[in-house]
Amino acid sequence: MTAAPSLETVLTEEGEGVLTLTLNRPDVLNAVNDQLSLELGEALKYAERERGVRCVVLTGAGRGFCSGQDLRDRAGVGVEPPISYADALRRRYNPIIQRLAGLEKPVIAAVNGVAAGAGCNLALACDLRIASDRASFIEVFARVGLIPDSGGTYFLPRLLGLGMAFELAYLAEPVEAQEALRVGLVNRVVPHEELMPTTQELARRLAGGPTKGYALIKRGFRFASTATLPEALAYEAYLQEIAGHTADHREGVTAFLEKRKPHFTGS
Repeated sequence: MTAAPSLETVLTEEGEGVLTLTLNRPDVLNAVNDQLSLELGEALKYAERERGVRCVVLTGAGRGFCSGQDLRDRAGVGVEPPISYADALRRRYNPIIQRLAGLEKPVIAAVNGVAAGAGCNLALACDLRIASDRASFIEVFARVGLIPDSGGTYFLPRLLGLGMAFELAYLAEPVEAQEALRVGLVNRVVPHEELMPTTQELARRLAGGPTKGYALIKRGFRFASTATLPEALAYEAYLQEIAGHTADHREGVTAFLEKRKPHFTGS
């Protein structure tokens, strides 16, 4: 097992199969600059390849989860040559979103405060979202004449439906934690002081689960989101064949027959 990378703008903590990544620019509500995006990508690469990591938690230091793009990096708007937003997305944000969404391990966002713009969509790219009662979500892009990026156009309508997705994107108004729970933006809301204990308890539970099966569940959900029913059924059969030959499946059946708790190894 290799050690988690030592980074400046993304703190890493590892134990009991859980890798916790904490965005660490609290003075600017963890706004994303070049360094943070590169270091978060590095941390997620480590999570992908390290077998000892069985669940990932993403959270923010201080009062915010992530306030999105650091607009001080946009101070050159209107100068020549113009900023390439497409280049920034392709180079910095899109690889992170793809890694979060495609990581074949459970990923939980512990949303401790404001999640705005790309920061909101970082949370949406995770599998589960646990929110502090102080958290809020805002697709702030329309306030500066932009569109929801970093997966916003993909995740919002899938989580909320088109009507609510348009409302969040067009009006760019904050959604408080309890409303986020009501509309399905988050899975749970807990008192602020209970956020990390609750999230870590859930993360340890998932880390002790059949993580190979979890990976196949994620593959199935992602495929089915753009597939026809016959295509989804065919892919389910393919994935179930893989799951049926895992050590975790054998252990689960054996533990059931022996009336004991299973010991899953993620293989």
